[in-house]
Amino acid sequence: MKTIDNGLLESQNEQQLRHVRNDYEHLGEQLARRNIDIDVVRQLTARFGVAIPSWGVGTGGTRFARFPGQGEPRNVFDKLQDCGVIHQLTRITPTVSLHIPWDKCSDWSELRAAAAAQGLAFDAMNSNTFSDQAGQAHSYKYGSLSHTDAATRAQAVAHNLECIEIGQALGSKALTVWVGDGSNFPGQQHFRRAFDRYLESTRQIYAALPGDWRMFLEHKICEPAFYSTVIQDWGSSFLAASTLGPKAQCLVDLGHHAPNVNIELIVARLIAAGKLAGFHFNDSKYGDDDLDAGSVSPYRLFLVFNELVAAAHEGVAFDPAYMLDQSHNVTDPIESLMTSAVQCQRSHAQALLVDRAALDAAQEANDALTATHLLKTAFQTDVTPLLQQVRLDAGAAIDPVAVYRASGYRARMAAARPAVAGGGGGIV
Repeated sequence: MKTIDNGLLESQNEQQLRHVRNDYEHLGEQLARRNIDIDVVRQLTARFGVAIPSWGVGTGGTRFARFPGQGEPRNVFDKLQDCGVIHQLTRITPTVSLHIPWDKCSDWSELRAAAAAQGLAFDAMNSNTFSDQAGQAHSYKYGSLSHTDAATRAQAVAHNLECIEIGQALGSKALTVWVGDGSNFPGQQHFRRAFDRYLESTRQIYAALPGDWRMFLEHKICEPAFYSTVIQDWGSSFLAASTLGPKAQCLVDLGHHAPNVNIELIVARLIAAGKLAGFHFNDSKYGDDDLDAGSVSPYRLFLVFNELVAAAHEGVAFDPAYMLDQSHNVTDPIESLMTSAVQCQRSHAQALLVDRAALDAAQEANDALTATHLLKTAFQTDVTPLLQQVRLDAGAAIDPVAVYRASGYRARMAAARPAVAGGGGGIV
């Protein structure tokens, strides 16, 4: 089912077709002088895909307030419709990652059929034990999987097991576990005992994983707990994943680190250890801002992809999962998600342009200037014509945001989906 009229898409593409072909040819000539075959890079770039988070198509909020947007999704079926628009216009977002219980429905087979009608499948399932739901017996105010109360821990484990069952019905192959457990005051929590309780709980979840599933452990330096968190950094995540077993791996969210942390080095370490689950792509300036990917630090995003491409080039066996994870407070979520998906694809394409043999030689010779110059040369290459050609080949929009705005989709959704009355507090 095509939500955006294909006639509009084709008409918009036709206006730019000659320029795209000329620009692609010109970029090909530039790359050929560097002994790079643009058609090979194009084929590799076309394989890239990143999942859309179901919650990402809604309007986010700040710690103090939330300002609803027009035409926001009312349920998971509306979310899939919006995700279908993103994939139709970019052709690089073929999967959706659900969050339970936010995305619960009465018929999972109906939801799976609705996704298939949009050309979508389901990525990792996400559990929620960081907020209380109506009717639950035990509160997560003081923790979930690591709570001092055994009944609360059992409730959190049961919820994760439910997420696995739902994921099996939808064709998912992974469960992402993030907890807000931690403390706000020194002495509030016994660090070692809390971690032991977390391991005890996650062992039960791990034991219930189907044979072909993976368990993604997500760390976060702070928030909602601001003194300590149980899985605070990649070391804690790695220790837990190593304890649980080979199906447990570490998820890297680019916004979950202290400022100036070398995220690409963490990525390299996890690849080497066989524990890299994948990524939640976003950007940040001060903390877990969940800004659009590459909006603040595009070079850092490129350096992350450089490690991924290098590992693939060297034949390292790994299978990272890619997902966007952003909070859209002042932009149209669909526009931001399209822009971020393209930015991730851009960083991947740029990383494919690095001269690996020359970089290896420079590193072996301790030639720091040449090594960093090789990375900068790839990063500073404008691969826009390449990305446009990839989208054109896939039947997507040369300029996704322009087609989206011309379609009037947001205005139609505003009319079809009644506005949610205003301004509650807290991040979605």
